[in-house]
Amino acid sequence: MRLHTDLYIDGQWRPGSDGRRFDVVDPADLSTIAGFAAAGEQDCVDAVDAAAAAQDGWAATPPRVRGELLRAAYQILADEIDDLARTIVRENGKAWVDAVAEATYAMEFFRWFAEEAVRIPGDYRLSPAGDKRIIVDRQPIGVSLLITPWNFPAAMATRKLAPALAAGCTAILKPARETPLTAAYVVDALHRAGLPRGVVNLVTPVPTGPLVRLMVDRPEVRKLSFTGSTEVGRQLLHACADRVVNTSMELGGNAPLIVLPGADLDEAVAGAMLAKMRNGGSACTAANRFYVHTSLHDEFVARMDAALGALAVGPGLDRANDLGAFVSVAERDKVADLVAAAVAEGATLRRGGRRLPGGAFYEPTLLTGVDHGATITTTEIFGPVTAVVRFDAVDDAVRMANDTVFGLMAYVFGEERQAVAVARRLEAGMVAVNRGLVSDPAAPFGGVKQSGLGREGGFDGIQEFLEEKYIALTA
Repeated sequence: MRLHTDLYIDGQWRPGSDGRRFDVVDPADLSTIAGFAAAGEQDCVDAVDAAAAAQDGWAATPPRVRGELLRAAYQILADEIDDLARTIVRENGKAWVDAVAEATYAMEFFRWFAEEAVRIPGDYRLSPAGDKRIIVDRQPIGVSLLITPWNFPAAMATRKLAPALAAGCTAILKPARETPLTAAYVVDALHRAGLPRGVVNLVTPVPTGPLVRLMVDRPEVRKLSFTGSTEVGRQLLHACADRVVNTSMELGGNAPLIVLPGADLDEAVAGAMLAKMRNGGSACTAANRFYVHTSLHDEFVARMDAALGALAVGPGLDRANDLGAFVSVAERDKVADLVAAAVAEGATLRRGGRRLPGGAFYEPTLLTGVDHGATITTTEIFGPVTAVVRFDAVDDAVRMANDTVFGLMAYVFGEERQAVAVARRLEAGMVAVNRGLVSDPAAPFGGVKQSGLGREGGFDGIQEFLEEKYIALTA
């Protein structure tokens, strides 16, 4: 398996202009996998220039051709799914089953938007006054800067690259410094599929903030799509305001999971385990706060305790393990500190709560007796920690669930009619009813409040990279 460790600019793999590299670390044993090229100012300028030079030609490329290139990249990733999953595990640390699930999810964005490339809608009609024909055309926004996080290094890259390319936009991809090898693998698949030079470029700027700002400030850049924390998203929105750059933001979450009276506990526990433990809890959609009705609380806690205790923790390349490592020791320690703070605030540590030796490992953890408003209920945990709050009245559960600045994801378990009624009251862009997973390339992904702007995936995803143009013709 070949790992690309250089930047990709104007169709060529190349080292950074000043020769610097940074270490990519395997969090399972803290060994160094590779030294990846650090992009300097000149590299970032070159990437923007290459994307700008390729923009007109790519926009003029027939949608069918754009779609077929995406379809070819999909097939490459499908044929090499184990290699892609292995790359994800090595630099991200997640369990093998999670890595394969991510690789499958990631490549599906290429297939979905290969089909959407030929279905960009427009409009043609007579005006109500009868004096003109109204034509509404949708055209690519242009050069797009795509910034992705470390927790889903393949899926977040394809979820942005696929609609941008399908729409006719060229792109500069900036992956997280913890996981550049996976992003490079995805870009290499596009390269091998025959993507024209300059259409996609990959940079890893060091220092990050100033060089991202340099690219945002370039007049050629017309779009910024960012997935990451709300704090960084606010900073990028400020940066984009100066030139009124079009933005899409998929930001932090604080997902509530509500278990209503009368819920099927087998279904609720199975769904809760998926909602919480998928990707080791390092997902913006992960269930963060568990609100369980008093009538089911004790039994739910007992079953979750048993389910968490059955998980095997260890290196992700060992396929027997259910839970891998955090992406870094620093991320692991943030979660450990949150658990310590919860206990200090009165929560009971029912299970786990320990760092494990050998790498960035942490036990699956269960906290009970948590009060709504405690630090752990107001902070995105991003780890394998279940914090349970007891409630008596459904209205109280809804109120507590909505008591946050975030609004990305929510989960409801209960009798279907009541669960759907509660789901409609929740302030979230996505709600799962009696299931622990909603993500699908064919569905719109995004949040409300401070969880983001715009949608990715579905029919909406390609619209984020298109602008409407109204043309009036005399009738």
